[in-house]
Amino acid sequence: MDDVEAFAAALQRVRRQAGLTYRELAEHAHYSHAHLVRATGGKQLPSWDVTAAFLAGCGVPADLMPVWRRRWDSVNREDVVELLRTAETLPELGAALAALARPRSSRNLEQLTGIPRTTIQAWFQGARLPGRDRLDRLIRAVGATPDERSAVAETLNRISSGRPRAAA
Repeated sequence: MDDVEAFAAALQRVRRQAGLTYRELAEHAHYSHAHLVRATGGKQLPSWDVTAAFLAGCGVPADLMPVWRRRWDSVNREDVVELLRTAETLPELGAALAALARPRSSRNLEQLTGIPRTTIQAWFQGARLPGRDRLDRLIRAVGATPDERSAVAETLNRISSGRPRAAA
């Protein structure tokens, strides 16, 4: 079971332990029934806002939210590595870099790195290939893990050389 599926299963357990149907939870969480069902589908990680509303709606105490946030962040970061490993185009690389940098704004990233925000935005939009040194400065500033940094370097090498991703 991958991390997104495991996270979804954990959310389902919380809902069942709370004794709530999805429709009842929707009233407490202020998200639609369908939205909450998708959150536990295991195909895609729900946003943190949806996750926090889901948990609060199930009665999870506020002091446990940081634990859930750390777990969500961990799963979210795994998604970024997968996005990087499967990126074939400059826009796909840009989307993965934007996911890695979130929730920081381009203005905040500019302040952290000294790289103009227009340059950062062009990278995230897939309009410009990042230079290695500046990109390394950005990914270090966002606290990328060694695995993430390696995935960024491999993806940048692959895209800049024009060679396809190796089959898994």
